[in-house]
Amino acid sequence: MGDAGGPADTAHDAAWFEALVRAHATAVHRFVVRRAGREEAEDLAADVLTIAWRRRADVPDGAELPWLYRTAGFVVANHRRKSRPIPVADVPDEVDSDDPAVRAVQEERVREVLGALSARDREVLLLNAWEGLTGDGLAQVLGIGRGGADAALSRARARLREVWAAAEA
Repeated sequence: MGDAGGPADTAHDAAWFEALVRAHATAVHRFVVRRAGREEAEDLAADVLTIAWRRRADVPDGAELPWLYRTAGFVVANHRRKSRPIPVADVPDEVDSDDPAVRAVQEERVREVLGALSARDREVLLLNAWEGLTGDGLAQVLGIGRGGADAALSRARARLREVWAAAEA
């Protein structure tokens, strides 16, 4: 890509990036906080936005947020591989005082049930519940087709119901 000034460079210029940051920085930050903890979130969210600027020609118009979530997922995964694990018990308590996702994670049973699911099911459910992704947005973050994303969400919800029912028994 580079700064040579191709068509993507003119469409995804500094003004485009400023609008992207204004529209999505908070959502990216929350995504990272929920997965990596508050201490690392500022730097990791900045890394995601830096990647978005460097790869701005690759960011699809109209699907910027799913692209940012997918990139953030890779950034968090790379961060974890550097041996800085975040235990589920350390999910921050105060991302937003009125954030229902934080209140839900504070519930011990919710943490236990989520912990009993596969990492893939957990991620699908959290992308849906926390980030509000469905359909094409969910598919884009997961890197699969729309039908696959719909099926993954349906299967994850079914397994969640099974594990929840077993926890209540």
